[in-house]
Amino acid sequence: MTTETTMGLMERASTTIGRSHLTAAALLAAVAVTAPAVFAQTPAAAQAAKLVDLPSFADARKIADTTCASCHGAQGEGMPAAGFPRLAGTGGAYLQSQLDAFASGYRKNSVMQPIAQALSQQQRIELAQFYASLPATVSVDKTAFLEPDPSNLGEWLALRGRWTDDIPPCGHCHGPTGLGAGEHFPPLAGQPASYLRDQLQGWKDGLRPPGPMALMVLIASRLNAADIAAVANFYATLPAKPQPAPRQGGPQ
Repeated sequence: MTTETTMGLMERASTTIGRSHLTAAALLAAVAVTAPAVFAQTPAAAQAAKLVDLPSFADARKIADTTCASCHGAQGEGMPAAGFPRLAGTGGAYLQSQLDAFASGYRKNSVMQPIAQALSQQQRIELAQFYASLPATVSVDKTAFLEPDPSNLGEWLALRGRWTDDIPPCGHCHGPTGLGAGEHFPPLAGQPASYLRDQLQGWKDGLRPPGPMALMVLIASRLNAADIAAVANFYATLPAKPQPAPRQGGPQ
């Protein structure tokens, strides 16, 4: 499939979205078909990437230590209690797009906007790639996803969605365990509930860029306050891999 063909599909899909006739299922299918070409680097992005000396993150490490670590942790692990998200292991393309959005003012945040605006294009690229290169600090017990509980609203929305309202499961894009997928869909598992709530509300309020195919704007518009709180709490409290229980009184 050519780039022109996939872009044509996206244009037609976007037009249909504007007319409110495209279901979430069809939109997800469109994303799957068009993603390889749409997310490929443009010539400008490829040229920008050449600015980065990937083997050496000395400048990015310095910026991270002096500017980012106070909120996002020394190793990008985030600070859940304060609502600051984990950056380590998140896709570099996603992180760069968010830094660029903060720098342009397209994504609103009183803390991050001036920080991003003070960085050069090269620094934003390097910083994004630096955090993407760090190991993720969260692992999830996959057994938690085998049998979702219909009575748990957040778990059901995350793993099964609500197709009667054209709301697909979060895991279709963010990975079956919420640890992210590829370069453009960030991890949700273990992120602060307050952060996740704020981002979903931000899409509803137009404070965040719409993202690939405007998918998150569409989904967020169909979530009510109870839905947002439930799904944010589910991902924030996902269990880490369980540790063996200590034995009591020797072998049984």
